[in-house]
Amino acid sequence: MTTTASPSTAAASLKKGEPLLQVRDLNVSFQGPHGIVPAVRGVDLDLHRGEVLGIVGESGSGKSVTSLASMGLLPDTAIITGSVKLDGQQLLGASDREMSRIRGNKVAMVFQDPLSAFTPVYRIGEQIVEALRTHGDLSKEKAAARAVELLDLVGIPNPKARAQSFPHEFSGGMRQRAMIAMAIANDPAVILADEPTTALDVTIQAQVLEVLKTAQRETGAALVLVSHDLGVIAGTADRIAVMYAGRVVETGAVDDVFERPRMPYTLGLIGAVPRVDEPSEDGTKAQAKPLVPIPGSPSPLQELTGGCAFANRCPMVQDDCRTQDPALSGDDHLVACHRTDEIVAKNLGPADIYPLPEIPPLAEAAVPREQRDSVLRVTELVKTFPQFKGTAFKRRVGSVYAVDGVDLDIRQGETLGLVGESGSGKSTTLFEILNMSKPESGSIELLGQDTGSLGRAELHKLRSAMQIVFQDPMASLDPRMPIADVIAEPMRALKMEKEKIAEVVPDLLAKVGLNPEYAQRFPHQFSGGQRQRIGIARALSVSPQLLVLDEPVSALDVSIQAGVLNLLQQLKAELGLSYLFVSHDLSVIRHIADRVSVMYLGRTVESGDVDTVFDNPQHPYTKALLSAVPVPDPKRERARQRILLPGDPPSPTDKQTGCRFRGRCPVFLALGAKEQERCTTETPAMTSHAADHRAACHFPEAKPAAETVVG
Repeated sequence: MTTTASPSTAAASLKKGEPLLQVRDLNVSFQGPHGIVPAVRGVDLDLHRGEVLGIVGESGSGKSVTSLASMGLLPDTAIITGSVKLDGQQLLGASDREMSRIRGNKVAMVFQDPLSAFTPVYRIGEQIVEALRTHGDLSKEKAAARAVELLDLVGIPNPKARAQSFPHEFSGGMRQRAMIAMAIANDPAVILADEPTTALDVTIQAQVLEVLKTAQRETGAALVLVSHDLGVIAGTADRIAVMYAGRVVETGAVDDVFERPRMPYTLGLIGAVPRVDEPSEDGTKAQAKPLVPIPGSPSPLQELTGGCAFANRCPMVQDDCRTQDPALSGDDHLVACHRTDEIVAKNLGPADIYPLPEIPPLAEAAVPREQRDSVLRVTELVKTFPQFKGTAFKRRVGSVYAVDGVDLDIRQGETLGLVGESGSGKSTTLFEILNMSKPESGSIELLGQDTGSLGRAELHKLRSAMQIVFQDPMASLDPRMPIADVIAEPMRALKMEKEKIAEVVPDLLAKVGLNPEYAQRFPHQFSGGQRQRIGIARALSVSPQLLVLDEPVSALDVSIQAGVLNLLQQLKAELGLSYLFVSHDLSVIRHIADRVSVMYLGRTVESGDVDTVFDNPQHPYTKALLSAVPVPDPKRERARQRILLPGDPPSPTDKQTGCRFRGRCPVFLALGAKEQERCTTETPAMTSHAADHRAACHFPEAKPAAETVVG
């Protein structure tokens, strides 16, 4: 595929020189059980020196395959054609010996999962030394010293000692930083980062993105950043390439593509992203504007018939879209769409193209919160786990303080968002609530009844009032059962009549947006979003009043996520449900929650109305969390300041005194000795800052230390 550059593009290319990495007409296919399956179809990419190219798209769009093909890391069974040139040198067809000289030297890769990318039986320092000595004439001593320097550069504390650690002894964020250190060891010309922050908490993600910027600045390398997070791309990339069904369907300068998208798929992706910086339109989540849902799911690439691959999902589809695959064309903003001229002429936005679902008003919204019935109340919840040592004769050597003072309050028709980093105690809190037994300390009240004081029969009767939707829908659905039986399971457990169950199952499928005729299909025959809808239908089968949603959209593409979030809002309004919504994504919490509770190291540190907390956070931890959330708006994202938290949360096996956040607190670093002593010795109590806003901080108005603020 060839495109003609405009004068402005040609001038820019001349100014930057020839592309450092040039991909032309790249095609990748794999041999499947029923024939050849295409994965990448005619991709053209240019990467100039010092530039950041962001590649976005749904799962299966070909992002990672394009990167792996460029590095020669695909298996021998892959069928690859086209051209990949690095500084004029052709990489496709190069021998394994030639590619071994290039990988890690001229081109380096940062993988999505650093734990599987590192060799578990070698120390971190040894693996960096190996990368240095493979491509350079260095002694062991000089290479070891350089490895320590690199670990220090990427922000690993006490780098000399940590170089002697094994990969499993590092946290996820530290492993990713060590992977970046190894990638830049030989000053590569190109760094390929494949979803480098996907599995990380938002605070650790901010650290890793800052390390990538440092690495690029130190080496002068060009960066290809593959990500599903449009906010990450908006704040990091110079140019963006949007991929769909193995093709680039839109590409250009990142500001131009975000401000003036010209392809319905790009418009849908941008409209489907919840924004942490935008409150609800009228101040009530009952009337929150729905997200833009992209209908359907991508067609299997082997079934494409020659037209536009997006035609079966596009609201603007016309006859020529189904018969002619549009070419990628334009000046410096290239688009593959037959309707681009109309989108530009009418200045169409996501809501102009995609029909938005109607979300009815919530009846409970008219009732003041204090007058609504209590659905769930958790007070000073505590849960510790014994820590043992030994094999044949185990002895207790300590405790894990998983939850150590959590307060939650959910009223009828309300959504409470529970947020915090991994290890903050969110999951343990959920298990304690769902277990419905007497807690170690504190109390749990469901529908006004103290679960710790109820008998077995009373608990069994009450259990149907609370159901859970899990993070991974495939793992939570029995693969051997048709979905009709999956949905019927809770009803059978409550001894409902077969005739009643047979009536309810089709209604539930229709309610969650699935065809009742699919009732006899098995879970593997559905997409990820459809499986999550099945999980929601199963939870609704016993008419609960409270749904516990444990990261229900974290495993979904943003386009599918939007549909599930819209569905949850509709069900809440129609059925008068209450939600306990656990998520690490604060943008999702801002969109769907009425109130939010922030946890750190087993304790509630801030809670209140979601707009009040997000607009005026009082706890330094909440401020850091919110500052770390990327916004899908390049200009706004670059103008924001980010608070970087040093290190990782302390071990929950250590009983903390005073404020547990002080070891990472940017405010603590800026305080005087007297104030620091108070934080060290006195545990801050939850203090009211507004009608429905409390935080546990001694110095909520203090400013963070200057060295912790970037941007």
